[in-house]
Amino acid sequence: MRDRLRFLLSRLRERLWIKPLAACLLSVTGVLLAHLADRSFVDGPVPDVSQDSVVQLLKITAASMLGIATFAVASMVSAYASAGQMATARAFPLIVADDVSQNALSTFIGAFIFSVIGISAAMNDYYGRAGRFTLFVLMVLVLVIVVLTFVRWVDRIARLGRVGAIVAKVEHAAAAALARRRQAPWLGGTESRGPPCGSPVYPDKVGYVQHIDVAHLQKQAEKFDVRVRVDVLPGAFVSPAGPLCHLEAGPDRDGQPDNNGFAEAFTIGPQRQFDDDPRFGLLALSEIACRALSPGINDPGTAIGVLGSLHRLLAEMAGGEPAAQPAYERVAVPALPLDDLFDDAFYAIARDGAGTVEVMMRLQRHLGDLGKYDARMKACARRQAGLALARAEQALHFPPDLAQIRARHADYWSRA
Repeated sequence: MRDRLRFLLSRLRERLWIKPLAACLLSVTGVLLAHLADRSFVDGPVPDVSQDSVVQLLKITAASMLGIATFAVASMVSAYASAGQMATARAFPLIVADDVSQNALSTFIGAFIFSVIGISAAMNDYYGRAGRFTLFVLMVLVLVIVVLTFVRWVDRIARLGRVGAIVAKVEHAAAAALARRRQAPWLGGTESRGPPCGSPVYPDKVGYVQHIDVAHLQKQAEKFDVRVRVDVLPGAFVSPAGPLCHLEAGPDRDGQPDNNGFAEAFTIGPQRQFDDDPRFGLLALSEIACRALSPGINDPGTAIGVLGSLHRLLAEMAGGEPAAQPAYERVAVPALPLDDLFDDAFYAIARDGAGTVEVMMRLQRHLGDLGKYDARMKACARRQAGLALARAEQALHFPPDLAQIRARHADYWSRA
């Protein structure tokens, strides 16, 4: 349930209208609650703020906030377009979910609504002396929040569409997904061993698995006295032609399992999501590096920076599995293949950067360092290093460049 809630909250963060709507409701509530001050304060101690001054201040704020909100939307759309052109379209959900930009847009729209509703209420004599003073104080507070938000947002919007900022966001999302998978390598269930067997459960949709509610599978398995062997992981493309999982009947099974109940645990959508799919984060970083290596952009420095990000991410997967007891003993889930992670991270970069000596040199270095962590990492890194060297030998025709790459490869793997 907790993982399901986290997944749904992440999807809400990608909706631009959620926070502005909340800011609008808060603004209307603040304007209306200011009237309560007329019943709570004695008129004597409260400063007498003229209605005209309050109205004029609200008019100035309303006019300026409408322009700033329009400017904010245009700047955000420009940043989104820049991200898709300079980095990868797969990073778009992360940019849309940027908290600073959403908070800024919500603040500007909320201040505009606050001003408009406040003008209407003040000009119709809705407030007394205490109410006008309270509205004036709230207006000053809103202006302070707007100024601070605007200053912070200008710094963020200047960086939002830049490749470095996008790489950092994708790396952060991939690191979070990898950390969750490292803590629960089988999504809280037990390790799936051997070929699948039992009654298959098929999806009724075509798309990518975005989330698996293992707690729901456990509940259904206990209800029908079966064991569930999950066949797909988040990020897999599924269709009614292939099963999502298999149900192994228990000795005391009572009744026929409801396959629809098991299929409901798999959230299927048209696109992959970063939350539970570590491979998607690595793939997005690899796409950013490949775009930087394209002839139209020709930016090997970005590709080298991405290799550093990939090194940091994969280094977190080194070491043994955690010894935590599974929370859902009736659900068996396959482990995330480490070899697939290395393929997602380095295969395309080695292909597109084969003719760039500085990228190949750095790639050999990162793979060589990753191979020093443990035996599993060593086997995967050595295979990728060998493939990268073979591609470089096909793409590079200048002997000194090729000699450097061969020497770097030999430094790490000749004695191994």
